[in-house]
Amino acid sequence: MTEMTSLGKTQADALAVIKRGAHELLLEEELKQKLASGRPLRVKAGFDPTAPDLHIGHTVLLNKMRQLQDLGHHALFLIGDFTGMIGDPTGKNTTRPPLSREQVLENAQSYRDQVFKVLNPEKTEIVFNSTWMDKFSAADLIKLAATHTVARMLERDDFGKRYRSNRPIAIHEFIYPLVQGYDSVVLKADIELGGTDQKFNLLMGRELQKHYGQPPQCVLTMPLLEGLDGVNKMSKSLGNYVGITDTPQDMFGKLMSISDTLMWRYLELLSFRSMGEIAGWREEVSAGRNPRDIKVLLAQEIVERFHSKKAAEYALAEFEARFRQGVLPDDMPEIAVASAGGHIGIAQLLKQAGLVPSTSEALRMIEQGGVKLDGEKISDKALRLNAGAVVVAQVGKRKFGRVSVN
Repeated sequence: MTEMTSLGKTQADALAVIKRGAHELLLEEELKQKLASGRPLRVKAGFDPTAPDLHIGHTVLLNKMRQLQDLGHHALFLIGDFTGMIGDPTGKNTTRPPLSREQVLENAQSYRDQVFKVLNPEKTEIVFNSTWMDKFSAADLIKLAATHTVARMLERDDFGKRYRSNRPIAIHEFIYPLVQGYDSVVLKADIELGGTDQKFNLLMGRELQKHYGQPPQCVLTMPLLEGLDGVNKMSKSLGNYVGITDTPQDMFGKLMSISDTLMWRYLELLSFRSMGEIAGWREEVSAGRNPRDIKVLLAQEIVERFHSKKAAEYALAEFEARFRQGVLPDDMPEIAVASAGGHIGIAQLLKQAGLVPSTSEALRMIEQGGVKLDGEKISDKALRLNAGAVVVAQVGKRKFGRVSVN
């Protein structure tokens, strides 16, 4: 007999949705038991409001949470306003400076304004971990700290690396994973979502739930989305991002700039199209269909999600007017150039990309109005691009390249 979930879907169907694009599910058998209970599961994902704006890399988790909402489960969108003042040490080789309460609250409000572009507000509970952590006494914090040893903390990769290389680890950084884990206790989470770099913290939630006599949460880790360069994690500091508050035209243009290979990764992690439909597109591209057609569908879907259908149609029309009407060649080369000190001047970029023979020729072409980046004429000869940037560069009428700055 086929086991059904509370929504009438088979357990296998629900698991397929949950595992789509995921890196790891711990533990699958436990999740099957939770699904078999027939009750809506409490699904937690935490975000530290360390910056005011989200990019589409952040929405990999939000998309998964939305899929779980569509399966009938309850989303707990945790804004870590307390932990944000500690500073998440994950992946850091130095102590991260904490934010002020004012900075955290300002960024948290911005998050609230943005997340409902993805999540269903009727099935979302927004919670702040300061609600319970502000009530913690010094004695409570010591009791929480007593649940784990320093040796256990040093098992975490970034802590271990810093310890072995004699880089300082502040005591308050050990508190961060403990508080994140304790959030799961307070919220009675059934499943917690996080990036692959958060695995230690997510497992901390399981251990603390056991310590406090609760059934342990399942852990679902999602990949860290590569930025537009297809190499580095999407990051505003690298300039390789698509912000969810970007204009429709910028969002569309950036998504059209990704490589044909990266396109499939974005479809799996960002699109709500079925995997069957995406597999069909793969077959069509293998049979000769232009992958740019599929990229247009992806760009339209993302722009419509964060703006509107009308905005997506307008962005496409503008893109076609600027690029598609005999301007961009189908065989445009993809070129990587090396930056120095995290940036590169426009003249040096054009020379390294092989679009001009010298920097002096590049400057001459800029003066004559013969250089465009992403369809926009460049007049600033001092323009610099940051490492991680990806642009479509054009010199004259016939020289093109999709240039990645490394």
